Amino acid sequence: MDTVGDWLGLVHDHWPPAQAASWDAVGLHVGDPAWPVARVLVALDVTPEVVDEAAAVEHTLLLAHHPLLFRPLARLTPSSASGRTALAAARAGVAVAAAHTNLDVAGDGTGTSDPVARVLGLQDAVALSSDLRDDGRVKLVTFVPPGHTEALLDALADAGAGTIGAYERCSFRVRGSGTFRPGDGAEPYSGTHEQDAAEDEDRLEVEVPRGRVAAVVAALRTAHPYDEVAYDLVPRLAGAEVGFGRVGDLPSPLPLREVATRLRDGLPAPHLRVGGAPELEVTRVAIVGGSGGSFVGAALAAGAQVLVTGDVDHHTALDARTQGLAVLDAGHHGTEHAALPAWREALLADAQDRRLGADVVLSTVDTDPWRS
Repeated sequence: MDTVGDWLGLVHDHWPPAQAASWDAVGLHVGDPAWPVARVLVALDVTPEVVDEAAAVEHTLLLAHHPLLFRPLARLTPSSASGRTALAAARAGVAVAAAHTNLDVAGDGTGTSDPVARVLGLQDAVALSSDLRDDGRVKLVTFVPPGHTEALLDALADAGAGTIGAYERCSFRVRGSGTFRPGDGAEPYSGTHEQDAAEDEDRLEVEVPRGRVAAVVAALRTAHPYDEVAYDLVPRLAGAEVGFGRVGDLPSPLPLREVATRLRDGLPAPHLRVGGAPELEVTRVAIVGGSGGSFVGAALAAGAQVLVTGDVDHHTALDARTQGLAVLDAGHHGTEHAALPAWREALLADAQDRRLGADVVLSTVDTDPWRS
């Protein structure tokens, strides 16, 4: 049976914790990586009702977008909502994990702003606020005699290296010459002790998820013919495709009232608030799923006429309108819940690639605190 550790590895490889904001709390919150997993329950929030739903099926991993233990607890007691919920999960044997801002910034269509962009049909959508950040992968560079290159690549790939999207055994190689002088105690592949020597070598490069680095390096040392293996691990930085929010153009201009109607019906977002003139012509839209009031400046800089987000307070909305930016507050729940189906599909695809057998289902509990 799958384990919690198996699923954490899957989640962290696809949505690396290194891409989460520094203030975030992602990963495993309750449980043991060795616990078995027969079902993964995907939810937006961890509430007592969602924990009960998870506990109804033995060996369930509750994978949520919002962290259960977002703020550090001084004590694990029922005196706080998060403490009470965590205790209930632990008693029921429900493991709880979260992928929060590392999911928000994903550039593969699973980010929490992408479903909102799809509802509006935004064209040429890109990250609203992007920066160079650790993308959770490293590049392994090593040098190997040409006759051993294929076998070494096989070993590295078996350990988890060389996968880029749907492609496996991805590598780059170039032929060169390595020089060395074997000293006392060396067991050289070629050459003579205390004499200068040279060996034709392939420079072999492969990408490695951070969670697989130890296993890949171990495989490298085992499969390489040299007694001393030269290799480099180079951190990779993600580019503009990774970042908070999305900004793009509507297929054709729409009045603000029509943009609001499409969002209200398509997300759905029954509590959507409109901050702007209903007849305002909108051609470019900025979106930040969840709580995105702090992105007013980024939306203006990107040339948007409206910012779609949630949790907008009075002063933020007033400042935005003063600067000529309309705001559509579709709610925290409304702008993020729509991302769960795509997240589930990505989890299923990754699980199939890794031959994990647990079922992956969406929570049926409505956690919108503003529901009537």
